[in-house]
Amino acid sequence: MDSLNILVVDDSPIITRKLTMMLELLGYKVVKTAATGTEAISAYRQCHPDVVTMDITMPEMDGIEATKRIMQEFPEARIVMVTSHGQEKMVIDALKAGAKGYVLKPFDGQKLNEAIEKACKRVVLKDKLRAELTMRESDADAASATNAPAPSDAPSP
Repeated sequence: MDSLNILVVDDSPIITRKLTMMLELLGYKVVKTAATGTEAISAYRQCHPDVVTMDITMPEMDGIEATKRIMQEFPEARIVMVTSHGQEKMVIDALKAGAKGYVLKPFDGQKLNEAIEKACKRVVLKDKLRAELTMRESDADAASATNAPAPSDAPSP
């Protein structure tokens, strides 16, 4: 897989640094960071990342509201929530808002990588399905456009 561009959103500078280092060790490229939901929306507009890691609890605007707004503007956005234990209801709200997955703090590289890959596969599968449907429609259109009678296998008299 090509290196994905990642936007890291967390109000803790320590978590932001840890996430950035872990993502880069996994082969991803952190293109921008943000500390609030408002900054996340602005950063998404600027860099159109492949994936966003989004903290839920932040000042100014939480990650759930930021996810809702990003998804309204960019329906194909892939957002993975990064959350603490005990925030299950918030995770469900985030998934309803459009997040593609979540990872619990304290996180490890394997769990983080799995959440990112899972978020990406959902979109890739939709794209593959669209491509397959488009191909089938164009094949059907080409077949009906020819309207030529099929050659017969029966011998001529």
